[in-house]
Amino acid sequence: MANFVLVAGAWLGSWAWDDVVPELRAAGHGAYPLTLSGLAGQRAVPAGQREHVADVVAAVEEHDLREVVLVGHSYSGVPVGQAAERIGDRLARLVLVDADVPVTGESFADGIPEPAGLRADLAAHGGWWPPLPPADFAGQGLTTGQIARIAERATPHPGASLTEPAVLEGPLSALPAVYVKCLLDWPEPPPVVAALVADGHWRLVELDTGHWPMFSRPAELARILLESVRPVRPGGPARSDGPARADGPAQTDR
Repeated sequence: MANFVLVAGAWLGSWAWDDVVPELRAAGHGAYPLTLSGLAGQRAVPAGQREHVADVVAAVEEHDLREVVLVGHSYSGVPVGQAAERIGDRLARLVLVDADVPVTGESFADGIPEPAGLRADLAAHGGWWPPLPPADFAGQGLTTGQIARIAERATPHPGASLTEPAVLEGPLSALPAVYVKCLLDWPEPPPVVAALVADGHWRLVELDTGHWPMFSRPAELARILLESVRPVRPGGPARSDGPARADGPAQTDR
């Protein structure tokens, strides 16, 4: 049995995984969705990136989890990737869902196209990154109802977690990882991920949806997570003509 620790990206809490967790538990695995410090129900807790790494490690240790699959979405790939090192042989797999990856000495802000714009936004909002307006979710495969659900429950993200540099003790290639690329957001994985896949260290799976697949394609995402715990040839695609693809029926509004 695997134990999935699920961490959503900026502005989101454990509630973001509500449609994925039942699929994992129905398959006989443990599922532990996590709210990071400073977000959702943990808004009163001071938070930076180091605290977020500690949040993930603490969730593993407090539940005494083994065969852990750490799942990081978007921003959370940065602290989750660091936590993957710190839990040692408890780690079974790292799964990064359309995520940023930690690079020693670099922050989340350093890795985006306009870091100065993000820093100015944080300064203008008292050190917090305000959630996206609903219009910014257009074109991401989400229904009107799903966009409303995200917008209603999203909370400002603590800025310190976005500007503190990551710290890794070893290379990313040492981590057994699957990277899930959501094609509607941007068709290519980050260059560091592409290199790890090309060198046979990581496995790439493509999902034909937008940046928030836990809402737009929860069943398909759950299937990818379940398949991640099966033995795979590191970096090897599931078919000879490219990365594995996870396709499924389009969702309708509810």
